[in-house]
Amino acid sequence: MIVQLKLNTSEEKVQELIKRIKDKGLDTTYVVGDNHSILGVLGDTSRINIDELEAQEYVEKVIRIQEPYKKANRAFHPEDTIIDVNGIKIGGGNIVVMAGPCSVESREQIISVAKDVKKAGAQILRGGAYKPRTSPYAFQGLELEGLELLKEARKETGMPIVTEIMSSDLVDRFVEDVDIIQVGARNMQNFDLLKKLGKIDKPILLKRGMSATIEELLMSAEYIMAGGNHKVILCERGIRTFETYTRNTLDISAIPVLKKLTHLPIIVDPSHATGKYWLVDPLSKASLAAGADGLIIEVHNDPACALCDGPQSLKPKKFDKLMDELRILSKALNVRL
Repeated sequence: MIVQLKLNTSEEKVQELIKRIKDKGLDTTYVVGDNHSILGVLGDTSRINIDELEAQEYVEKVIRIQEPYKKANRAFHPEDTIIDVNGIKIGGGNIVVMAGPCSVESREQIISVAKDVKKAGAQILRGGAYKPRTSPYAFQGLELEGLELLKEARKETGMPIVTEIMSSDLVDRFVEDVDIIQVGARNMQNFDLLKKLGKIDKPILLKRGMSATIEELLMSAEYIMAGGNHKVILCERGIRTFETYTRNTLDISAIPVLKKLTHLPIIVDPSHATGKYWLVDPLSKASLAAGADGLIIEVHNDPACALCDGPQSLKPKKFDKLMDELRILSKALNVRL
């Protein structure tokens, strides 16, 4: 339930209302926006008499939220959420590009790519230390060694790092070492992991499952937010359809739909969506045009010899050219890159 308050409602009246609602065993969240303030109410709202509530002189209107996701709902939080990662703003008209190799392979490789993507204009370094793979025989990542190499690349370049977590057992280590914790498509509905991530104070990049609906993605975000961690970044990375030409089908329409439904920032992964490097360029541009808050792009210094996902990785020169073109596009879209 959303209680929209009239402008200039006194703090005394707000606190009085919050106490009355909490006395009924419900939780509240108070959000002050540019144009109005709202009180989000969570729990069994049938205990509240809406007519009595709307009769209060300082209440503009009361809205029941029909969707099962509450905290992630834009009605609950009308203004865009902006997540700060070491001074880098994600959301609210800021375009952020995360770039780097699918997997950390060596010290030389990750530091070389990190320097290249930073020079091109990427703000955040991506790289997989742990790699979930369909085949048990495929390269699974360097694990903790890879994490240490990512930290070294961060020290060399000053770029925050984002990398994927595989197990709830690793949460404490990731909180200490990682700037943005990525939940991969295969773990989007690993609810034990989501609950644990909800108890930490660290940005979470939540990827859409390959067969997940938009509502299921938002409900996974709700699991994290319900625990108290509201620093959730959504990621559209393509879904499984009947089409086999591309690795997945990038759901461009999900971007404006999510913008309508939620206040959380939305990042697009054109690399995993297509599995083909030459499609990364046009789909990156299409994603920004559709309203995405940023991109996560795979870049490798030698894609032909990559241990993981080489065919979808850009070489540094191609990434540099793409960033130049995205800067031109961002000006036309009146967003900041």
